[in-house]
Amino acid sequence: MIRISNLSVNLPGFSLKDIDLHVEPGQFFVLLGPTGAGKTLILESIAGLLPVDSGQIQVHGRDVTNLPPEKRGIGIVYQNSALFPHLNVRANIEFGLRYGKGDSKESRQRFDMLVGTLGLKRLLARSPLHLSGGEQQRVALARALVVDPRILLLDEPLSALDPNFREEIRDILKHLHQETGIAILMVTHDFGEARFLGQQITVIHQGRLQQTGTADEIFRRPTAPFVARFVGMHNIYAAEFVGPMARLGANTLRLESPVSPGSGHVAFRPEDVALFNGSMNSDYREDEEGNTLSGSVIALQHQGVFSDVRIQSEDLQIRAITPTSRVVQMNLSPGEPIQCRITPQNLHVMV
Repeated sequence: MIRISNLSVNLPGFSLKDIDLHVEPGQFFVLLGPTGAGKTLILESIAGLLPVDSGQIQVHGRDVTNLPPEKRGIGIVYQNSALFPHLNVRANIEFGLRYGKGDSKESRQRFDMLVGTLGLKRLLARSPLHLSGGEQQRVALARALVVDPRILLLDEPLSALDPNFREEIRDILKHLHQETGIAILMVTHDFGEARFLGQQITVIHQGRLQQTGTADEIFRRPTAPFVARFVGMHNIYAAEFVGPMARLGANTLRLESPVSPGSGHVAFRPEDVALFNGSMNSDYREDEEGNTLSGSVIALQHQGVFSDVRIQSEDLQIRAITPTSRVVQMNLSPGEPIQCRITPQNLHVMV
């Protein structure tokens, strides 16, 4: 378990302020945010690699705020694996054992389990210089876990890998977490990785925590415009609320339920925008429930199975992601009139 309370770190030109995080025992927790948001600084503060200005860090109920890294019982894996080039794979994995505690028989059993699980047996005598990116990350994971840490910290472990290796290591991480039951805190800028691995996610931006919740909660119910944009909601507009209606400039949308009068934002995902025109079929009927906005296509980009359609409706620019087959069926092209439908259930209110 990790508990961070009121953590602050001040660096030239950047600061972490009032960071509160709670990672449950055995939980896979993901810290999600763009490059430069402060994710790695939090990891390095937990690991003891970065001094903190204020606040407290607890690991399994023990205050480790001022302990040196080797006394914290924490393993860390960076995106570049950081293997020792002068040691072979076996020596890299065993390196941390000289500082570890416990029976050597248990350490050997753990070594054998990790080498087998991670598929490293045939690589033990090889130099890290002759390993692929995926193989290097597997060795780095084994090195971090062989000392039986209480917590495993992962700093963008997939970002430097090509797509094939990325999927391989992602699956291994999920399997290792299930096998070992260790608490894992991973930082990433990729929401797809966060959704696949994270049981709980916190979004961070400019050194401040924005929202914590499950992947579905953050994906469907962001609490701030930054979070909405970051998880791909894209259609985000300033709004004035009057009962069950939201006024977005010249357009008015009906909400699923009334909102207290005032201002805020309305957002909806591009894949929740239904498109139709004179070529529509029975799948799209004008008497269906929803908010219908009229406009014209201003841009169209095919992206394989799906297409990205940009629409101008009064003073709103709307982005829709729709099957390419639908775009072909409707014979869409820039300049063509179009209608958009967004159901009240798919409108997200942020006040």
